[in-house]
Amino acid sequence: MADPQSTAADRRPGGRTARVRAQVLDAVRAELEEHGHEGLTMEGVATRAGVHRATVYRRWRDVGGLLADTIAAAGEIDWQPPDTGSLQGDLTRLNQEIQESLVVRPSFAIALMAASFHSEQAARAQTRLLADRYAQCEVLVDRAVARGELSGHRPDPRSLLVAATAPVYHELVLLRSDPDPRLPERAARAAVLAAAAGGLAP
Repeated sequence: MADPQSTAADRRPGGRTARVRAQVLDAVRAELEEHGHEGLTMEGVATRAGVHRATVYRRWRDVGGLLADTIAAAGEIDWQPPDTGSLQGDLTRLNQEIQESLVVRPSFAIALMAASFHSEQAARAQTRLLADRYAQCEVLVDRAVARGELSGHRPDPRSLLVAATAPVYHELVLLRSDPDPRLPERAARAAVLAAAAGGLAP
């Protein structure tokens, strides 16, 4: 599903190329956090990164390419799903991580979400990243089933994860509510109850 302009996101460069990529993507993150998508420019990124703008244009072509590669780089981080010993605990910890990423100011997570509405490349990259994260988190359901937590009901993993995490995004991104330290656990508990009752079956 890769398109011609996403080749930069698919490379795993080394040496000087890797250093330039790291400098540029760090600059993209900083520019997004400070100025949002509207203020993100190739020239601004090149200046902040200390890289000739011709290099930035040659490798990433446009702002969409920069955003797509920045999101792809987030997927390269060695992140592992929580393992607390219970499904509710795992989902609570996951929600806490999400909440922390959304309430920090400036929030890079929110900046990327906003950017994805303006760039088709960024939107596709974000969809791939989220799909990968959902796939990684399927192990939470497998462990819960093995522990007998779901009373014989194996929920659809993606439906469970969406049910558990959606309230956090809804409250903090859509409603712009103040952070509630009880929200991660409350949302996780509701999703687990729904799953245990068979409400999230495939």
